[in-house]
Amino acid sequence: MSLLSVIITKDFDAVCLFVNDKADYYEVLEKLKDNGVKLILLRCAGFNNIDLEAAEELGIKILRVPAYSPEAVAEHTVAMMLTLNRKTNKAYNRIRNGNFSLESLMGFNLNGCKVALIGTGNIGKALYKILKGFGCKVTAFDPYPDETLVSEGLVYANLKDTLCDAEIISLHCPLSDQSFHMINEQTLKFFKKGAMLINTSRRGLINTADVIQALKSGQLGYLGLEVYEQESALFFHDLSNEVIQDDQITRLMSFPNVLVTSHHGFFTREAMQQIAEITFANADAFTTSAVMPNEIKP
Repeated sequence: MSLLSVIITKDFDAVCLFVNDKADYYEVLEKLKDNGVKLILLRCAGFNNIDLEAAEELGIKILRVPAYSPEAVAEHTVAMMLTLNRKTNKAYNRIRNGNFSLESLMGFNLNGCKVALIGTGNIGKALYKILKGFGCKVTAFDPYPDETLVSEGLVYANLKDTLCDAEIISLHCPLSDQSFHMINEQTLKFFKKGAMLINTSRRGLINTADVIQALKSGQLGYLGLEVYEQESALFFHDLSNEVIQDDQITRLMSFPNVLVTSHHGFFTREAMQQIAEITFANADAFTTSAVMPNEIKP
């Protein structure tokens, strides 16, 4: 959240922030408090962009949307898997130029493919159901295994064992001190050579520099990014007439086996409707009730 945005909050009781709006340092929250803001409504599930301890100290409540159409992100994840695998983006562009050759378009069957599911919350659970439909062999890592999924046949293992023989790794976990840069130089060594990595979860889960090296060496065969470490300066903006200053994202976009989408996996009619409804319900709960089920505390 920019200081200019903070200025216009004067005399408002609440502000509504999205995933890349930062209130993660004391100056912003203190100014919001001085302007009379008592409530921050997050239109997202993640809250790593908020300094929760400072907010509590200042008496500012934080309410979020903990879950909204997990199928939206799960389906986008599969779309990225299929695009990277079957190279539909390349085939589309070729044919528009009159090139109908099959060269370099070979993929592999998802049926029977070994997939590592890192995190089995709402989105991970939705993705598991889709992958089962494809006939994938799924193994999961999550500190809190879902017993319902276990009863349906999902096998949980530790992180190393989950990663080591997977042909596709898909990240669906929150960002915390423990999960920050969980995909790094060391964990990339556990990957099966040429594996596919998809991140539609949190941008800080991946060490971008290490992933670039793994792509260059061939240890990583495919990469799909719906989120990116430095995305706040890029995503949701039209930069088509500008020189992009981020060398890592331009390097990634130069790889033929990398697919980057601009954090729009959530962007379906159903998800947007649910986000709006829950956000308004959070505001109502703040003004009318002592019970706020979607409140976040440090």
